[in-house]
Amino acid sequence: MARAHDEIRGRLGRVGVWTFAFDALRPRAIAEDVRSVEALGFPSLWIPEGGGSSDVLTSLSWLLGATERLTIASGIANITARAPEVLARGAAFLTEAYDARLVLGVGVGHEYTTERRGREWADPLERMRGYLDAMDEAAGDRPPSPRVLAALGDGMLRLSAGRALGAHTYFVPPEHTAHARSVLGPEAVLAVEQGVMLTPDADGARRSGRAWTTHYLDLPNYARNWARLGFEDELSGGGSDRLVDAALAWGNVDQAVARVKAHLDAGADHVCVQLILDDESDFGLAWFQELTPALLAL
Repeated sequence: MARAHDEIRGRLGRVGVWTFAFDALRPRAIAEDVRSVEALGFPSLWIPEGGGSSDVLTSLSWLLGATERLTIASGIANITARAPEVLARGAAFLTEAYDARLVLGVGVGHEYTTERRGREWADPLERMRGYLDAMDEAAGDRPPSPRVLAALGDGMLRLSAGRALGAHTYFVPPEHTAHARSVLGPEAVLAVEQGVMLTPDADGARRSGRAWTTHYLDLPNYARNWARLGFEDELSGGGSDRLVDAALAWGNVDQAVARVKAHLDAGADHVCVQLILDDESDFGLAWFQELTPALLAL
């Protein structure tokens, strides 16, 4: 197992890219942007499967086919979106077809998307465990796709260490990364998302940042996670200034890179950077070009 963990660390690299922008773009524009990520030298890119996203297996296939070296990761494939055997076999096919450039992030999603699909939001930890059991049974003799689990709380983090190669955390400060590493232990992979806004204007950054954090703090799992981190009285209205500052790195390139380094120093193996922009369809290539040399030097 140690070899499998190290292979995923190598494929993801120390720093990668995370983006929602592809949800709003046409296929050809997506292919151009993902090839730009590869050309910049990033080793990996993460895409979501949110409430407005395309089917993640379709998106993963398109991105893998548009690139030659880039590792593509799902952040995350939602277990309510498809049967476990469909995800297991689809991911195994892509892993074989594209020389193991796929990292399969799997997660339970959120209460509102689960109920919208006609499912009950009961005992997410047990539902995830059962889903993984069914995935493993469906895989049969095929080599399983390397997977990580979306995790915030200790129970899901422990499951990530035991039933996957590690965890993918989202919307967390370095303090959570240090705690996650202590729960996961030294072997499991820890891949952390970090939101970044390249602006020196504190008021403007917090205003834009709060527009972004409001949605997440309305979701119980994220709100509970920030409460556990000592922000229980700072969750309303999109969060306090202190919470926005803890969640999102704003300022110049050096400040953004310092936050990424703080996660790495706290125990992350990999940090995937998401640019928070007013235009959700803007991938932010110009900003990534400015960030790339310093990020890839970490």
